[in-house]
Amino acid sequence: MIRTTGLTKDYGPRRAIENVAFEANQGEVVGFLGPNGAGKTTTMRILAGYMPPTYGTAQVAGFDVVEESIEVRRRIGYLPETVPLYPDMTVFDYLKFMADLRHLPNGDEMVENVLELVQMDQRADGYIANLSKGMRQRVGLAQALLHKPEVLILDEPTIGLDPAQVVEVRNLIREIGKERTVLLSTHILSEAQQLCDRVLIINKGRIVAEDTPENLQARLVGAERSIVRIKGDSEELKSQIADIKGVQDIKMRPDGSLEFQFAPGIDVRPEVARTIINSGHDLLELSPVGLSLEEIFLELTRDEKTTKKER
Repeated sequence: MIRTTGLTKDYGPRRAIENVAFEANQGEVVGFLGPNGAGKTTTMRILAGYMPPTYGTAQVAGFDVVEESIEVRRRIGYLPETVPLYPDMTVFDYLKFMADLRHLPNGDEMVENVLELVQMDQRADGYIANLSKGMRQRVGLAQALLHKPEVLILDEPTIGLDPAQVVEVRNLIREIGKERTVLLSTHILSEAQQLCDRVLIINKGRIVAEDTPENLQARLVGAERSIVRIKGDSEELKSQIADIKGVQDIKMRPDGSLEFQFAPGIDVRPEVARTIINSGHDLLELSPVGLSLEEIFLELTRDEKTTKKER
């Protein structure tokens, strides 16, 4: 697992992160989201033992990243945004070299297993210099998984991959996340929504939100939203649905469906369905609508900027 308390890092006069505190548990995939320069990579580098914090503490798998750095590195797999590879080596030789550096027993067997895991076994004898960017990303992921780490830290793991490869890597991360701790950063917010059990949103070096995507949505919206789609013109039903007790707002969507809002705890959808059917219309769809993670992200970072200006 990962635990940080008051994590702060200064680069000279510039403070990259300030008072970062969070936990990521075993069997959990945690997404780390934020705009460029928000502090994601700095935090990950500290957790990986790449550099120390200025203040605060961080523990990985129960070991302090500064005082017990070697123990942390034995238990962590790290995929940086720019994968450090040796282009004049073959894929197999590079991974075998990494296995030898880690003093792994049965190095050849472990390399073969991880190559199969990331579906690079057919390219084992190919030179890294001749690989596409997506294939190099897979080699970097194989290196991070080679020693079966307890904690996996992935900085933009699907960058440069084609759509089919993205799906494969996401499935792999889901499987890994069932037994290990995974912390990943991504600019693809829909990816975090699909992959992550929880998300951390960081802005200007501070964590501004931490929760499941569903809970973040509930906190921001403060109301339930649904859409209703019927066969034919929805306009004449708009006023009837608006008159139902508990409906707070209703509007026509560009596709001809109606979107309405109601307070939590007062589920008006059964009454909406009865109203439509009693009016003689065919009900095609009645489904909930939530804020996307993109909308949540923009709202939270916008609120943070506003708060700082008001101060």
